[in-house]
Amino acid sequence: MSERQALRRRAWRPVSVAGFTWTGAAVATAIPTAGMLTIVLLIAVAVAAASFLRFRHPAALVAAVALACAASAAGSVAAMAPIRQAIAHLEADGGRHLRVVATVTGHVSGSADGGAWFDATASAVTAGDTTVRGVIPARIGLDAEGREHLSAVGQGSEIVVTGRAIPTDPAERAVLVLRVTEVERAPPPHGGWAVFESLRDGLTASSHGLPQPGAGLIPGLAVGDTSSLEAPTEAAMKVSSLSHLTAVSGANCALVVGAAFMLLAGCGARRWVRVVGALTVLAGFVVLVTPEPSVVRAAAMSAIGILALGFGRPTVGIAVLAAAVSLLLIVDPWLCRSLGFALSAAATAALLVLARPLADGLARGMPRPLALALAVPASAQIVCGPLIVLIDPHVPLLGVAANMLAEPAAAPATIAGVLACIAPFPWLRDGLTALAWIPAAWIAGVAHTTASLPVQNLPWPDGPFGAALLAVVGGAIVLAVARPRRVPRLTALATVVVAVLIGSAGGTSAIRTVGGSLTVPADWQVTMCDVGQGDATLWRSGSQVALVDTGPEPEPLADCLQTLGIGHLDLVVLTHFDKDHVGGSAAILGRADVVIHGPPGEPADQRLLDRYAAGGARLIAAVMGMTGEVGTTRWQALGPLPGMEPGNDASVAIDVTGPGFPRTVMLGDLGAEPQASLLRRIDVPRAEIVKVSHHGSADQDAELYRRLDATVGLIGVGADNTYGHPTSALLDILRQCGTVAARTDTDGIVAVWRDGHGRLALWRQGGP
Repeated sequence: MSERQALRRRAWRPVSVAGFTWTGAAVATAIPTAGMLTIVLLIAVAVAAASFLRFRHPAALVAAVALACAASAAGSVAAMAPIRQAIAHLEADGGRHLRVVATVTGHVSGSADGGAWFDATASAVTAGDTTVRGVIPARIGLDAEGREHLSAVGQGSEIVVTGRAIPTDPAERAVLVLRVTEVERAPPPHGGWAVFESLRDGLTASSHGLPQPGAGLIPGLAVGDTSSLEAPTEAAMKVSSLSHLTAVSGANCALVVGAAFMLLAGCGARRWVRVVGALTVLAGFVVLVTPEPSVVRAAAMSAIGILALGFGRPTVGIAVLAAAVSLLLIVDPWLCRSLGFALSAAATAALLVLARPLADGLARGMPRPLALALAVPASAQIVCGPLIVLIDPHVPLLGVAANMLAEPAAAPATIAGVLACIAPFPWLRDGLTALAWIPAAWIAGVAHTTASLPVQNLPWPDGPFGAALLAVVGGAIVLAVARPRRVPRLTALATVVVAVLIGSAGGTSAIRTVGGSLTVPADWQVTMCDVGQGDATLWRSGSQVALVDTGPEPEPLADCLQTLGIGHLDLVVLTHFDKDHVGGSAAILGRADVVIHGPPGEPADQRLLDRYAAGGARLIAAVMGMTGEVGTTRWQALGPLPGMEPGNDASVAIDVTGPGFPRTVMLGDLGAEPQASLLRRIDVPRAEIVKVSHHGSADQDAELYRRLDATVGLIGVGADNTYGHPTSALLDILRQCGTVAARTDTDGIVAVWRDGHGRLALWRQGGP
């Protein structure tokens, strides 16, 4: 075995240690007896160590170290158990009123309701005459009024608040989750914390006078402050796989320390001086942007890259990465459940292992610098994709291209922003901020353009199967591009697989984005999507589009919108919060301007609205009689009816009318009793289209349909559903009223419009 091969084999041993540590942390944080697990692991360490002393086999030594690290991670969890028990004895899970003294340790991040959440370390928690003291990880939230009282607070501020505890998940790091009701003391940070806070505030203030959306990106690129970032831009960055640039990720740290490394190299410094200098700059950058856990993790990943560069051996970098992962998991075992930590580690490993082989393979057909520029984001996306698809079952086809276009601008924007942050003179800071705006505006433009393209997100199977399938596809891509000589048959097979995938993805995207829209009549005004057992109805006026409900799942809705060529929604109406009406919301988050909604009934309903708000939507609670406009059409809310509990009978019914537009009434899931109540309250207009209530259930008021006297009745219903929808009773009502039933279970997508002669036209995807 050559010296290089031996070094490579030894360098990969820490990976097994990291795997054991991660597993130990995962098990310890999932069970209530972490102390017992620690004892068992320590016994296993003793056995492995004795085996090594007896047989001197390297595998026994590696096993001993791996088990010791896993035991240490479990021990860290066990060490927190007394604090957890003490807080539990305060009846925190029962919502008892608590007084908390805590030090802010993270950004005060805004929430959709105008309030904020932030991480803190509590030193004293008091309930009545009982006080628990210690180092207590906490998560603290407050409403909009409370946030105003904390406007001067920053990292390092010691606050005193009172509030009610929220039940915690033992698998989470936070021992205490508190919803604040009163702020007793909220001073600004002092000492060094105050200096760095003022530097960050200066950069944010300097960027305010510049045009959006580039201005909001500058503090995010430089110091991870996204408070000035517009919600549509933030959503576009996520969709286009560029969100790592707006948080202090490994990419930001790498850009700063890379610039320092290159500067020292240009000055002729020795390699060890460059490494030490770059690490020093990295430490200063972490303090500048606030050393919260996510920033420290990102810095650790960047430090690994610096050390690998310093040693000049990627295999050594892998060993350092594994050691860093093990150490971080021992210090904070709950990182094992953090997707952000997993993505950071995976992306760093990808850069160390895959970037060079991919660049070598791509360099066969393109210039070396371009090959390297493509290999870096491609390697990260190949490795991180299976993790991301677990929470978002889509593959960002244009993510690599977006990163290639944005990354060259990220370096000057980040470096100019950091220099502006620490600039000693206001005029110098403003000048550097203006320079940073140019590349930041480019990045924002790339994000918005990429996110607006229908081909950007390719639907993918979710869950473990989807992740495994994407991992196999990624491996095939690596083999097809790198083309290793040792496995020629496997490389040939991978090449065929990739060719088939490219053809399939290209053909599918073309059909869904170009061919799909050609199959639907271009003049449609009202369309009901085929989303299974659920409702999703659109109306259009000019260039503006509104959607009423989303169906039960995001994939069918996304397919329908792409078939219709719709990328943006001016209005979304959520009639009520049953899954068959809001379950497909993930397909339109970040794509809606305004969301009108019925009364939320469960905490999950409000969380969904928060997600819409985070995506840039303006939330408006529906009130009977309220009106609005979409293009030249005018809509009026016929519900929710007063006094109804959240649910079907509190649905937001909608009446839409306008010049040249077929009058349409959509009834949500109103039952017979609220339908009759609606008749008593308003003069129900004659409509040309009615969206039949509750998927055609039998719970209908025949008089309402007679008064509506609609020409077409749209029924959103799933094929072979177990509810018997649409019922014969409802179909009989429609026949008696002379209303033509158009149902998605047999007709697929249904479109209605008024033709050039003023007549109503009906198109069925699956029928005449």
